[in-house]
Amino acid sequence: MDRATAIRMRPKILMNRPASLTSRPVAAPRSDLPQEALRSCRSAFLAVALFSAAVNVLMLAGSIYMLQVYDRVLPSRSVPTLVALSLAIVALYLLLGLFDGLRQRIMVRIGVALDQALAAPVLKAVLRAPLRGRSAEGLQLSRDLDTVRGFLSGLGPTTLFDLPWMPLYVAACFLLHPLLGWTLVGGALILTGLTVATELATRGPTRDAARGASSRAALLETGRRNAEVVAALGMEDRVVRRFGEANAGYAAANLRASDVASSLGTASKTVRFILQSALLGVGAWLVIQNEASHGVMIAASIISSRALAPVELAIASWRPFLAARQAWQRLGQGLPPVDIDRPVAPDAAQRRLTVEHLVVVPPGAPAPVLQGISFALAGGDGLAIIGPSASGKSTLARALVGVWPAAKGEVRLDGATLEQWPAETRGAMIGYLPQDIQLFDGTVAENIARFEPRASEQAVIAAARAAGAYDMILGLPNGFGTPVGEAGGALSGGQRQRVALARALYKDPFLVVLDEPNSNLDAEGDAALTEAVRGIRARGGIVIVVAHRPSALTGVDLVLALAGGQVQSFGPKDDVLRKALAGAPKPAAQPAAAPRLATVDGKA
Repeated sequence: MDRATAIRMRPKILMNRPASLTSRPVAAPRSDLPQEALRSCRSAFLAVALFSAAVNVLMLAGSIYMLQVYDRVLPSRSVPTLVALSLAIVALYLLLGLFDGLRQRIMVRIGVALDQALAAPVLKAVLRAPLRGRSAEGLQLSRDLDTVRGFLSGLGPTTLFDLPWMPLYVAACFLLHPLLGWTLVGGALILTGLTVATELATRGPTRDAARGASSRAALLETGRRNAEVVAALGMEDRVVRRFGEANAGYAAANLRASDVASSLGTASKTVRFILQSALLGVGAWLVIQNEASHGVMIAASIISSRALAPVELAIASWRPFLAARQAWQRLGQGLPPVDIDRPVAPDAAQRRLTVEHLVVVPPGAPAPVLQGISFALAGGDGLAIIGPSASGKSTLARALVGVWPAAKGEVRLDGATLEQWPAETRGAMIGYLPQDIQLFDGTVAENIARFEPRASEQAVIAAARAAGAYDMILGLPNGFGTPVGEAGGALSGGQRQRVALARALYKDPFLVVLDEPNSNLDAEGDAALTEAVRGIRARGGIVIVVAHRPSALTGVDLVLALAGGQVQSFGPKDDVLRKALAGAPKPAAQPAAAPRLATVDGKA
């Protein structure tokens, strides 16, 4: 059987296979990465708890000091006793300050440790979010991690560690006199009720404020990325108006949360002042009744102040606590699950590409764009994908390299699905040039090497030569060391396209997918692209070119025509183009002009 006959039979064999394929799950399971990171800090939290216990016990030193001064020093007028008590209280306060500082430093380091543990998963989620049509959600996760770290670095967590020690101070008041203890209990119950009210009243506004902040950030990022369009089309005032609407919603939710928190915080402070004075009054009454000493009255006031201070601080810190808790929940829901270990990965692909009954639904789309796509390519094949606009060409390109997952069907390299390789291994086998070219802020060499940590100069130069971009790069101010700027803004459109082509060819990947690779190229760039396509085929790789311009077809031998998300024809280039031209309506006589690429529906 000759090669042409085998190529004609290939799509028929695949199209006649049964489509017994199941849909892939859409929702990812809740990630346990945050909980694992938190569990790794258990020893640090235990140290904070121990230091908090010491701090709260030492906090009783002040009241005991005042009790001894009023009940022993003043009646006896003993200066040595006063000096000894004063030295002891200074030593205890120094120790208290040491323990308090240590627990605060540990909390800051817990925040840093969680940030380091979750930074990489959060970045992965940010990078994957646009592939699911959820860019704003990915950016929100980054802000959520900052929120959690900021909360752990503040006074809120240590206040929560102090709250369980309130019974100690209540018990101390009961030891002084039961009436003082019950007075403190009544005030504590009132403040606890205010804390619960704060939780219930601020939960909704805080959640709305977080959503508003996410919407604002998404609008800002969109405006920044489209600054040229906004300026050229006079859209600045309209963009500002849309941002103002989103900002108004955020400000309203933030205002509601602030009003509730400040009102309850003021109420708790007022209750604490009243309670402290009430304890002084009760103590004074007990002194009048000869049931307590002057020292007991002062000590009870100091103990009550310390007992209720954590409650007041907790109410003041409730908004940050609530925001951190909601951020932590979103991290658990938005982070990717732990990567599944692959003890045995397939060998690097080097023989064939098989697409079987492929169905692709773009992120956020209500219906599939591609349905029932089936074809196969062998090493050395070059395929051009043609078709009218919105026929699914770029969608197919994204599915072939694993950017968009298949809803049904499979993409296989040497018989293995793309998911069977780890991401880095799979990426090394694939070269991809997207239609919308984006370079990273770095040098030309770093972009070509895909920011590989220890990239060899020989591999970078080989990729540049394979793309026909070597001489062009040498003509840049610093050659391969030229910074490309943010998104490649320091280069022209054609230069960015040729550098991105070199990046796609780095280390000779087996499968190379080029989406509109010549859209910004001149005649010299077109010739270099043709040579690059031929070079891929000559070394046994597979190259797929999404084409609108006829010059992109020069180096390929196969053509796949798409229309309406389905394969119209597939086979040798001359046969498919002949069918496409035969089915196209004859145009009216026109002056001689550059040839245009006809497609299956007659549109150029």
